[in-house]
Amino acid sequence: MTTRTKKTAEPTVKKRRWWGITWKLLLLLSVLFGAYLFYLDAQIKHHFSGNKWQVPAQIYARPLQIEVGEEITRKEITDELKLLGYRKVAQPSGSGEYSVARSAIEVFRRAFHFPGGYQPLQRVLISWDGARIGAIRNVDSGQALTSMQLEPWLVTRLASGSSEDRMLVKLDEVPPLLVKALTLVEDRDFYSHHGVAPLSILRALIANIAAGKTVQGGSTLTQQLVKNLYLSRERSIERKVKEALMALIIDARYSKDAIIQAYLNEVFLGQSGSMAVHGFGLASYFFFDRPINELDETEIALMVAMIKGPSFYNPRKYPDRAIERRNLVLRLLMEANEITPQEYEMAVSRPLNIASGDSLATGKHPAFMSQVKRELQSILADPNIRESGVKVFTTLDIHAQRRAETALTSTLNKLQSGRDVPLEGAMLVTDIASGQLRAIVGGKNAGYAGFNRALDAVRPIGSLAKPAVYVAALSEPARYHLATPLEDNPLTIEDEHGEPWQPQNFDKTFSGSVPLLYALARSLNVPTVNLGLELGIDKVATMLRQLGVKRDFPMVPSLTLGAVALTPFDTTQMYQTLSNNGAYRPLHAVSAIVSANDHLMWRHSEYGEQRVEEEAAYLLNYALYKVTTDGTAKSLGRTFPNVNMAGKTGTTDDYRDSWFAGFDRNHLTTVWVGNDDNNSIGLTGASGALPVFIAYQQLQEPKSLSRRFPDGLGIAHFDPNTGEVVVAGCPNSMSVPAVLDVLPPAQQDCFGKPVAPKKSKTKATKKSWWERLLGL
Repeated sequence: MTTRTKKTAEPTVKKRRWWGITWKLLLLLSVLFGAYLFYLDAQIKHHFSGNKWQVPAQIYARPLQIEVGEEITRKEITDELKLLGYRKVAQPSGSGEYSVARSAIEVFRRAFHFPGGYQPLQRVLISWDGARIGAIRNVDSGQALTSMQLEPWLVTRLASGSSEDRMLVKLDEVPPLLVKALTLVEDRDFYSHHGVAPLSILRALIANIAAGKTVQGGSTLTQQLVKNLYLSRERSIERKVKEALMALIIDARYSKDAIIQAYLNEVFLGQSGSMAVHGFGLASYFFFDRPINELDETEIALMVAMIKGPSFYNPRKYPDRAIERRNLVLRLLMEANEITPQEYEMAVSRPLNIASGDSLATGKHPAFMSQVKRELQSILADPNIRESGVKVFTTLDIHAQRRAETALTSTLNKLQSGRDVPLEGAMLVTDIASGQLRAIVGGKNAGYAGFNRALDAVRPIGSLAKPAVYVAALSEPARYHLATPLEDNPLTIEDEHGEPWQPQNFDKTFSGSVPLLYALARSLNVPTVNLGLELGIDKVATMLRQLGVKRDFPMVPSLTLGAVALTPFDTTQMYQTLSNNGAYRPLHAVSAIVSANDHLMWRHSEYGEQRVEEEAAYLLNYALYKVTTDGTAKSLGRTFPNVNMAGKTGTTDDYRDSWFAGFDRNHLTTVWVGNDDNNSIGLTGASGALPVFIAYQQLQEPKSLSRRFPDGLGIAHFDPNTGEVVVAGCPNSMSVPAVLDVLPPAQQDCFGKPVAPKKSKTKATKKSWWERLLGL
């Protein structure tokens, strides 16, 4: 080979070698780039297709059930509608609106996924017949309804470790105008680009260079979503490249609807205390206290306007800035023919009308929420499930809760005057028939999430234990009735330590003998002890267990007078059974749990058990009614002369604890007043806890107590001194309910003369025509 040939071949070989290396490098880079894209795709797929966010559990109050024949006032229903954010109008025409007439209310009831299933938007007319619901009618179809439900109020959201809060919405739940405004303002080419818009980036770059600062962003909605979901706030070329690549992958893998839906749920729109408000679903409640589908063009424009700077355009802090930015969005909507010039002019003239934001504040009603959390830990043991956006339906009646908080705090503040010992208290309200907890107050400072006295303060219950003794006796109708005489003389017995124990009545006097009814109504100690000893302490203990008491207590004679320490919650369970005609229903605060996609996950079992004979429970409740008219709680009867209620006062040794448990037709309320250090407060049940109960009832509309007369019961007449049956109409006789079948016939008339026994006619006896005529 010549020298020239060699010189010509050398560059060719080098060139080939260089291209070979270059090709291999390009191949390697391609493989690495492909692997990187594969890695990004896997990262996106795992996160985007699964649960993208930790979503706090949504805690709902009980839905208001309205039934034909129910005794409920118009004010009670309008209070509920106002709580739910319904708007009062002259003629309802859309979701969340209502009108009020003289004897009717028309409601455009919102659509809602109840635990029992989906109920659509419904226009309903509720009319009254006197004090009761006369009719419920579907206005559009004309169909008569027997009942209806208003959707439950969203009480709060149980956020745990995350500092973000959001309420997930689906695209079909969002007003189309919101999507139009969002794409118009943030990404005009959203539906035509592939995740990245180079021309938008170029325009933004030119504008920023011309201004000498960042005045315009070129990121698409997809890029913004990527940045919020996957990347840090770091400003670098590397991050920007990664953002663009991930945006391209998301756009290739998912539909535009899926991307816009994710954006609607991710975007940051404000701050509620320590929690960041993300997504339009939550922001709708945070700013307007209404679901997103009820927002008008003005409200939609404001939320879209805030995306540029939620803090800078915060309508609560900077209303002028917010209005200016909102009106700009409205102008863009008009120019795009999404709203008319007339709608634009009306919209820009409207005020902001921002809600307080308190509806979603965390930490509200901590005593009730404490019970909810305890039940949730048992129902949903996995914390990940509790943070998957589940909807927790509770039994809370927010009106009852607020009234109970007000009654306890205001009454204790009044009672505190002139006292050195600081007073504390607790209160529970339950639905008698179901055992559902309606309100729980854990202390005088109702908003403080500290020691929950309603659930955790174990205190002697004093005379609140006495009904267990009396209902145990009345469960033996052949031995005891309301007129049975009980001995009331000085008594000395040995206590559990072998020491003499001498129970005393409150006034330190004795009557010799008193009817059972009076002994309970006046809360006499000595007759109660005698009755308990007659029955046997084991029977009293058994009755306490049947009523729902699960804590241990001493088997001693003083058990009859309340030598049992319970929490207000425990005590409420005991009286729940008594007030429910002897039927035990476990107290509970959670009624159902629904998944984020509205599938029922759990429902409270309607377990119940008849623990006390209905006849005995009726007689006991009659005696508790007498407590409020003639006994230790007669101030209640004086305060509500036209409303029958029942209850029992309780006072412990040295006036350390003041108790009252009372009920009307539907609800049981238990109140405890005392001192955390167990010091004497100088208050009886009638002067401490009862005023709290009265204050609570004065804030609402109690329903007069009425109970079905059980079979076998009737009115009987007794001699109050001997307890013997007498004929009707005798002066000074005692006429009370009794189990008639076990009573002997009257032996003498009102003048002491023997009563001739009635001749019994057998089936074989044939009546004469005149006996049949006269009905003899």
